[in-house]
Amino acid sequence: MKFVPHKYQEYAIQRIIDTPYIALLLDMGLGKTVTTLTAIDLLLHDYFEVERVLVIAPLRVAENTWPREVEKWDHLRHLRIAKALGSASQRRRALRQEADIWVINRENTEWLVAEYGNRWPFDMVVIDESSSFKNHQAKRFRALRRVRPLIRRLVELTGTPAPNGIGDLWAQIYLLDQGERLGKTITGFRERFFIPITKGSYTEWKAKKEAEQRIYEAIGDIVVSMKAEDWLELPPLVERTIPIKLSDEARALYRKLERDLLLPFADADVVAQTAAVLSNKLLQMASGAVYDEERGVKHIHDAKLDALEDIIEAANGKPVMVFYYYRHSLDRIRRRFPQARVLRKGKEGSEDIRAWNNDEIPMLVLHPKSAGHGLNLQESSCQTVVWFDQIWSLEEYMQANARVHRQGQTKRIVVMRLVAEGTMDEEAVEAIERKATGQEALMQAVKARIERVKKEERDNEQAGKLVLTRAVSSG
Repeated sequence: MKFVPHKYQEYAIQRIIDTPYIALLLDMGLGKTVTTLTAIDLLLHDYFEVERVLVIAPLRVAENTWPREVEKWDHLRHLRIAKALGSASQRRRALRQEADIWVINRENTEWLVAEYGNRWPFDMVVIDESSSFKNHQAKRFRALRRVRPLIRRLVELTGTPAPNGIGDLWAQIYLLDQGERLGKTITGFRERFFIPITKGSYTEWKAKKEAEQRIYEAIGDIVVSMKAEDWLELPPLVERTIPIKLSDEARALYRKLERDLLLPFADADVVAQTAAVLSNKLLQMASGAVYDEERGVKHIHDAKLDALEDIIEAANGKPVMVFYYYRHSLDRIRRRFPQARVLRKGKEGSEDIRAWNNDEIPMLVLHPKSAGHGLNLQESSCQTVVWFDQIWSLEEYMQANARVHRQGQTKRIVVMRLVAEGTMDEEAVEAIERKATGQEALMQAVKARIERVKKEERDNEQAGKLVLTRAVSSG
C-alpha cells in the first residue's frame, strides 16, 4: 500500500528526525507506528544517523503490529525486522539476526539490559506505549535508566501519557532528557510541583496551582501532542449506558452479599488497596457472579447475559465486539454464546485479527488489557461494542474502544455499557464519564457504599425495635 502522509504525520516525522529524544503524544488512531517507521527508515538509509533500532512494546504489539506495518506499506518493505520474543534462547537467536529493527516486549526490558550491560548495541530506542514506564520504581524503568546514556536517539509513543495524573510524567520525561527538565529525582520533582497530603498510611501528592501548565511549558520542546479530533474526520462514537434491571431475588442476593462484604469495614479506615479489592468484588457481583474464598463461582444473576442476547439479535448478523474483565464472565458468555471467539495470543491471535477484519467471526470477546494497545480491528463491519463488565481505568476503556474507532473506520460505532442498576457498576461508569478514575475516586465510591450499607443496617435495627415496641404495647 502506498503511504500518503497526513500533514500532521509529515510534521511528526520531521520532528523525530530533528529531535534526538522526543515524545509523540499521538491520540489513538493517528497512525503513530507508520509515522515512526518512516522516520526510522530515513534515519537509517538517508541520514545514516542510526544503525540498530530497538522497539520496546506490549507483547501483542511487538508480535503483530510493528512487523505488520512494515509489510503493509510499500516504502517500508525493505526494512528487516527481528522479533526478540519467546524464551531466552529464542530472544538471543533473534538478537543475533541481521536486521534493522529489533522488537521486544516490555516485560523483557530488564533481561535485555542485563544481557548486554555496557555493551548496549542499540543507538536508537522506541518505547511504544511509554506510559507503561511511568512508574519510577518499576524494574523496567530502572533497567532502561542504566543504559540511557548509551542511547543516542529515543522516541516515546503514547496517547495517554498521564493516566493517573501529571505525576506519571516524571519517569517518562527522565528517560528522554535524563532529568534536565523535570529534575533528576522523583523527590525533587514532587517538591517542585506537588504538595504532600497524608491520608492514613499513604501520602497523596496534590499538584500545586498551575503545576500542569509549568510542566508542559518545561517539556514543550521535546513533546509533540496531537488529538485525533483535531486531525481526523472519524464517524461518531456513540456511548450508551444500558440499564440492567435485576429481579427482586437477584437484587436481594446482591444486597446481602454487598452487606456481608462491606460491614466488616464499617468502622475501619479504608485504604487504597482495600478499596480496590472491595470494588473488584462488587463489580463482579454486578455482572452476575463472584469468586468465593475457595475460587468457586457463586451465581447471582443472568440479567446481563439476557441483555447481551438482545443486543446480538438486534445487530442482525453484523459482528459484535464484547469486552469482559472477569474470568467467570468470560466462561458464562461462552456457555451462552457458542459462536463467540476469544482473541488468542501469538500467531493464533494474528489469525483471529485477520478473520475478524474479514467478518469471519460473528462475536469477538476480548479482555481490555489484551486489546488496549496497537490492535487494528476497525476493518470489520462491526458497529456494536459491548462492555459486559465495568472497569475503573479510563485509559483501558479508551484504548479498548479505539481498536475499532480509529483511522480507517468509516462507520458509526455504538459502545454499550451494561450497567446493573443499584450496583457498583453505576459508580464506575459515572467515574469514567467524569474522567475521575484515579485511586481517590475509587476509594470515595467504596466509602459511599459502606456508608449506605451502615445506614440500611441502622434503619433495619430501628425498624425492628419499633416492631418489638408495638408488639409489647399491643400485648
